[in-house]
Amino acid sequence: MTTYIDEKQSSRRQDIQNNVFKGPRSLHDYYDPDLCPPLPLVELPKELNPYLESHGVRIYAKMMSVLPATNVKSLPALNMLLEGGLDVKKGLRPHTIVEYSSGSTAISLGILARIMGVESAQTYISNKTSAAKLALLRFFGLELTLFGGPSQPEPEDERGGIRAANRLGEKEGFYNPDQYSNTANYRAHQRWTGPQLLKQLPEVSLVAAGMGTAGTMTGIGLSIKAQKPDVYRLGVCTATGDRVPGPRTEPLLAPVTFPWREAVDEIEHVTSADAYRHSLTLCRHGLLAGPSSGLTLMGVFQHLEKRIANSSLDQIRDPATGNVNGIFICCDLPYQYVSEYFDKLGEAHFKPIHNDVLIGSDKHRYDEAWELNRNEAQDLCKKVGSEVKVVDLRGPQKACQVFEDRAVQALDLDCLKDGESRCPFSDAHVLHQQWSSIEATLDDDESKSWRPSSSDGEVLVLCANGNTARVATSCMRARGIQAFSLFGGLDRDA
Repeated sequence: MTTYIDEKQSSRRQDIQNNVFKGPRSLHDYYDPDLCPPLPLVELPKELNPYLESHGVRIYAKMMSVLPATNVKSLPALNMLLEGGLDVKKGLRPHTIVEYSSGSTAISLGILARIMGVESAQTYISNKTSAAKLALLRFFGLELTLFGGPSQPEPEDERGGIRAANRLGEKEGFYNPDQYSNTANYRAHQRWTGPQLLKQLPEVSLVAAGMGTAGTMTGIGLSIKAQKPDVYRLGVCTATGDRVPGPRTEPLLAPVTFPWREAVDEIEHVTSADAYRHSLTLCRHGLLAGPSSGLTLMGVFQHLEKRIANSSLDQIRDPATGNVNGIFICCDLPYQYVSEYFDKLGEAHFKPIHNDVLIGSDKHRYDEAWELNRNEAQDLCKKVGSEVKVVDLRGPQKACQVFEDRAVQALDLDCLKDGESRCPFSDAHVLHQQWSSIEATLDDDESKSWRPSSSDGEVLVLCANGNTARVATSCMRARGIQAFSLFGGLDRDA
């Protein structure tokens, strides 16, 4: 007879197969590659693969970016924590994880360490890291320490952040996984990624990955080659003197102690412009992947071009299918690098912004409750014992007594001196002109006669059509003034 425990375990396995994670270890299970379904392997259509129809090359994107932490580094991060002695059940854990990282490893370590009950995570990171990336790391609860010098320091450079993280990790209560030398880094991909790729695409001819710590390529390359000796393994590095987040230039791989040389058959070098361009193309066709993914895909394209040129493409063609079947690793998502796409590629790659004159203008919020009809405006002015200022934006020559018992103050705007204005919400240039004029007038008006003397005083703003008054009300509200505008303006019938 099935025991209660067996039934419970069987139910848990069924839930996980259905992508449902329950119970006190739900997050542990969610991040456990042994329990979760395989990550997607997506073939590139002909729009993304110029070699499909002409040369019988099928290229597949391995979407490591859909891991729970949305980046490939979460696998080595998990394995380094597991092999580093973190045992939640036995209470074996430090109080702080510390690591030098350009981003993804630190984020993954921070998330996983917290799931495992570690109190805090610290990141040593280059001072050349973008403000958006620094904000992202802090968003995930990481404590940052900036380091100067090269953004990708050599692991053994005593002046760099990698060695500083090593030294802190030796202190009581700290653990430094050290992704640059920890063999658990590449063994994660031997354990999980390589076997999964072979199971999904047994006819694979070529596999490619970007090389930063070289852990991904080392683990995949060693794992697949052991099971399928004819697979060609392509490492992809950033071109010398260039930079792409994550991958390194080949000279910077020299001190890496992983057996990456045994795990690659050839290395391609790709420029940052090509990396970002191909990443952008992938994203616009529905495969959301960051610049290192574009770099790896470009490396595959460069390698294929060489083989076509020297007539060696058939050497890696799968005899059973008649195709060259390539896989490239998509490491993370593009969002944290968005500003860098514009820096690297320039405006020509992006659609224009119309009405861009409004960038930096009309920055304050609006609220329908601040627009009053004629009756509501009259009720406001009849308030007993309240201070209500009525302001006419058309200037002193237009100021008049229009509401009972309230003197009208004039606010002379440069933008209205040439007569009645067009609607600012129909013409972006008019809105920009009016908003700028109102902002300057509110800041520079020496008399401030339009401003209530107390914080609970109110202002009713008038103009011919109600639209300029609506803009002025937004500007006044941004300054803490309880302002309202007359909907439709003075020219509208009561």
